[in-house]
Amino acid sequence: MTEKQVLTPGPDHPITVTPSQQHVTVAFGDRVIASTDEALVLQESTYPPVFYLPLDAVEADALQPTSHETYCPYKGDASYYSLTDGETVVENAVWSYVTPYAPVAEIAGHVAFYPNQVEITAS
Repeated sequence: MTEKQVLTPGPDHPITVTPSQQHVTVAFGDRVIASTDEALVLQESTYPPVFYLPLDAVEADALQPTSHETYCPYKGDASYYSLTDGETVVENAVWSYVTPYAPVAEIAGHVAFYPNQVEITAS
């Protein structure tokens, strides 16, 4: 078995996690499936910022756990959820780091959404 590479954020690849100063809502189709004042903003290197919302801010019936997994050497193992509205299912549209690495430990218990699958509004 190959050891997973673990990298630490630094000047060449900075990562910050900060509380959002905005109220964040996520809509899937015509339905708001998440709404919170407790979102976090993860800014990684030159990538666009990503909102991480507390899992308990998301309507539980909108999420279906999947077996899909990915790995980030800076954040750890990601697990995924599909989105569903009862008729439509969008596979692996939501991800979570259940036990993220220490530099991003704040995102534990939070989920992020692919912005091309939902409408994310911050106000």
